[in-house]
Amino acid sequence: MSHCLNPACSNPHNPDDAQFCQNCGASLRLGGRYRPLKVIGEGGFGKTFLAVDEAAVQQHDGRPAYCVIKQVFPAQWGDAERLARLFRAEVDCLKQLGKHPQIPRLLAHYKTPNGFYLVQEYIDGENLEQRLNRTGTFSEHQIRHLLEELLPILEFIHRHRVIHRDIKPENIIHRRSPLETSSSSHAPTYTLVDFGASKYLPESRPHKTGTVIGSAGYAAPEQVMGKATFASDLYSLGVTCIHLLTGQHPFDLYSVSKDSWVWEQYLPEPISPTLQRVLNKMLQRPLEQRYRSAAAALQDLRFQAVPVLANKIPVEATVSQAEVLALPPVHRPPRWHPQTPSRWTCRGTLMGHAGGITTLAVSPDGGLLASGSSDRSIKLWDLASGELLHTFAGQSLRFLAGHRDRITALCFSPDGQMVISGSEDGSLKFWDLCGYQLLTTLPSQGWGISALSTSTTVPTLASGDIDGRIDLWNLTTGDPIGVLGKHRARVSALLLSPDGKTLISASHDQTIRLWDVVSNQSISTLRGHKAPISALVVTPDWRTLISASLDRELRWWDLQRREKGQTIIAHQDAIYCLAIAPNVGLLATGSEDSRVKLWPLRPNEAGTIVLDQARPQVLMHSWAVNALTFTPDGQTLVSGGEDETIRIWQPGA
Repeated sequence: MSHCLNPACSNPHNPDDAQFCQNCGASLRLGGRYRPLKVIGEGGFGKTFLAVDEAAVQQHDGRPAYCVIKQVFPAQWGDAERLARLFRAEVDCLKQLGKHPQIPRLLAHYKTPNGFYLVQEYIDGENLEQRLNRTGTFSEHQIRHLLEELLPILEFIHRHRVIHRDIKPENIIHRRSPLETSSSSHAPTYTLVDFGASKYLPESRPHKTGTVIGSAGYAAPEQVMGKATFASDLYSLGVTCIHLLTGQHPFDLYSVSKDSWVWEQYLPEPISPTLQRVLNKMLQRPLEQRYRSAAAALQDLRFQAVPVLANKIPVEATVSQAEVLALPPVHRPPRWHPQTPSRWTCRGTLMGHAGGITTLAVSPDGGLLASGSSDRSIKLWDLASGELLHTFAGQSLRFLAGHRDRITALCFSPDGQMVISGSEDGSLKFWDLCGYQLLTTLPSQGWGISALSTSTTVPTLASGDIDGRIDLWNLTTGDPIGVLGKHRARVSALLLSPDGKTLISASHDQTIRLWDVVSNQSISTLRGHKAPISALVVTPDWRTLISASLDRELRWWDLQRREKGQTIIAHQDAIYCLAIAPNVGLLATGSEDSRVKLWPLRPNEAGTIVLDQARPQVLMHSWAVNALTFTPDGQTLVSGGEDETIRIWQPGA
């Protein structure tokens, strides 16, 4: 059976072999090749058809090559110019996003007197509303599986500055068979469809009021007001999850009298506190209380927060005396002289990146700031004036030297003449700061770079990747000089000693390792964290190590002696970054909770640096804080956040 595309046709059904509609005479082939078979969706603005690509049939040994035709009626919009503009925007969006294996590819697009048409890849499966009706409410395992697949898709489209704006069960397809082309151990089974309501969020004026689009019950409060943000999609996905868990319409899961969600009381069976906490944060009506990014939600989903009491886990149980005594001596800087100022204030905000700030580095002389972002670019700033000096853009036809994915790590060479960048594209790039040009690209090992560190006195670079591998490089020649044993998960932080002989690494496998760089051998492994470790700092004398983890914990380690380290819960959400002010006595911590905290430090009687009893000062970003760094004199703190801003903090008079 063939279906006529003429919206005015009174009898659109036709035989398979008909070339023209037997009722109205319209062609039954869109673009001469796409034959609509039946209507599979219908709304106020148009229809969606299951179709067959007859040109592709001949290429697949006679097997049907199904596709989907989406038709939009121009008469329903009134403003033809506006409709054409929206159509072009959706075409551009689908061309860009269709590269993702879990988003249908755009095959063709047409403009005819009967409307605008999009031809997309057909996904064989059922949407989640159909699946809910057929099999009943979803289990926790199914919801976790759904979030594990949908959150990375949202991270992908948001990275391309697109807001879907209509996430609901009907727009998520469960494939009948998983993707066969998946390179991961888990073959994806969910596909996100219908980008007709999507919106491109430009770099400028990101909060301008726009059209109110979305589905009742699933749209976030700010979206209903015409001010959709990336976090609006997270809200809609959260509503989708509680609908699938309970089988109830979202309107029935919200109490108007209490002005709060009451979905937990409709659960047919209990779920874990972790999933409950993640969903409740996705469902927060105030934007400042909701997840700022899909990656942050996924991080919380994977790693359960575990409260830890201070000093309950002795270091003796995690590091043997032989291991501690085997630590090689390292260079000792001058004594610690804390001069903690009473109050720090924001002296300026740097803007220009089109994505969240992911990493920061200050030059050895304290004059230059390098910033990296999820927009794939690196920017160089004059710290004294705030002037943008240069941008190394992401890879494009105009700039082939750039990175192809988000920047994850930056560091300066000891002489301050180069900045080295690492990216999720797996490459290391050396940039000349005199001529602002790419010097070299080190070969990719096939895994994204996640951490970098250089020595202050020798030309050695250490790099860690998301597979747990640590490589050592000669900074002068770019040649590899060693590979250290692997962590079992992502390397999250690296610290190379001033003399280049000792390396400390932290990982999402919850361990900290100390390495002898000369022999490429592991010296010791520090254990005690109950969640992935996210950041490390070491005091100038290299006696005290401080680590942070995604369960909000800060932990102190004595690198020379067997002593108990302090342990505190420092933030309301995961800690992402640390920085220590040399010889000033301040530790800075940055978190998913949008806060930077400044903690006073002091030496104890044994000379180990410990946390002072004074309460920390709190500095605020709008969204999660991803990166922190102090200038060498400790008098300027720079913070970078998911809100795409860089903030400069200095002590008050």
